[in-house]
Amino acid sequence: MAIDEKLTQHVRAALAGVERVHEVKMFGGIGFMLNGNMIAAASDRGLLVRVGEVGAPEALTRPGAQPMSMNGRIMKGYIRISGTLDARSVKSWLRLARAFVETLPAKKRPAKKKP
Repeated sequence: MAIDEKLTQHVRAALAGVERVHEVKMFGGIGFMLNGNMIAAASDRGLLVRVGEVGAPEALTRPGAQPMSMNGRIMKGYIRISGTLDARSVKSWLRLARAFVETLPAKKRPAKKKP
């Protein structure tokens, strides 16, 4: 798996100015965490967003959206979007994901181990 640099840049731009966002390598791409909870991930497989179980039915009506599947198991509340995504559509997806993720309690970042 590789990182889709253009998609990653769209996600970074859409989340610019949002406090408490950091990036981590995950799912063969870059994961974006808000308050310690995953909001999105970008890879060569497309965009992954966390919309919650309540937001999933609406999200699945959008073009290119499908439930996230990992090892043959559907990950409830996560949507994978495939196809070409421009800055505007990424921003729209992230608004939907942010509305859900901001309702979750913040997770503490693990302390870095001292060498």
